[in-house]
Amino acid sequence: MSQTIAFVGVGRMGANMARRLMDCGYNVTAVYDVYTEGAASLAKEIGCKHATTLADVTAAADVIFTVVTNDASMRTIFLEGSDNLLVNAKGKTFINCATVTPGIHREVYAAARTAGANSLEASMASSISQAREGKLYLMLAGDEAVYQQVQRIIEDLSVNRRFIAGGAGKAAEVKALVNMVMNINTAGLAEGLGLAAALGHDLGMIREVFSQTGANSRVLETDGADMADRSHDCWFSAEHAAKDSGIAGLLAKEQGLNLPLNTATEAQYQKMVQLGLGGLDKSGIAELTFKGRNA
Repeated sequence: MSQTIAFVGVGRMGANMARRLMDCGYNVTAVYDVYTEGAASLAKEIGCKHATTLADVTAAADVIFTVVTNDASMRTIFLEGSDNLLVNAKGKTFINCATVTPGIHREVYAAARTAGANSLEASMASSISQAREGKLYLMLAGDEAVYQQVQRIIEDLSVNRRFIAGGAGKAAEVKALVNMVMNINTAGLAEGLGLAAALGHDLGMIREVFSQTGANSRVLETDGADMADRSHDCWFSAEHAAKDSGIAGLLAKEQGLNLPLNTATEAQYQKMVQLGLGGLDKSGIAELTFKGRNA
């Protein structure tokens, strides 16, 4: 545990990862976020430095986790301006956890190598509570030797993990597949429950039947009751679902593939964003399919 650790992006996921590593005895030395009040509050809570520049984050730690929102944010923190994470970054290791395109991971990987640093993907398929409990599922890619150097840290954050061969961008590809299928399943469940409600069926009974048949799915367990109850507290937002389905769509386009279910699902989540519902959990897609809601 001699490696010092810092975080860039300390929203609910990043903050809980920092708390988890502190609990495990790691020396978390600095946190940074464009939302400075949140970063300052977390720094005070866990007793570390509130870094106000990206270069200060790099200077403060051996291993820097980044948990940002999109490609533009990744480009900003690594590749743009005079203040970025690659300033004096020789020997540092960056572990990038955001769901972004494979292309930006490859850009960051190349730039980090030029700076004498390491860049590792650690794409997450987990919830906020799992980050706090050290029960993340992580998909990793990059140089396997670098992964082995930080493996203990990764293991303390996760209940399971998969290193994906093939170099930079490969974990992001797999994460895009995971979220594409998850989002399609969520949209399908919302349509099934919406139709069942319109037909006058008891939704508790329908969910039980679904669970025992080919209609069963992981999202039935996580989202089914929330769809029926209109309980959409955010664990994975509709806005993020729209973004992630869009990433899968771009990958399909690059391969010359037509994915009509993904296209339709992305359109539904984009509609939620347009209606001002993007901050709801992905289960909120049921608001577009049940009679008398927002459809």
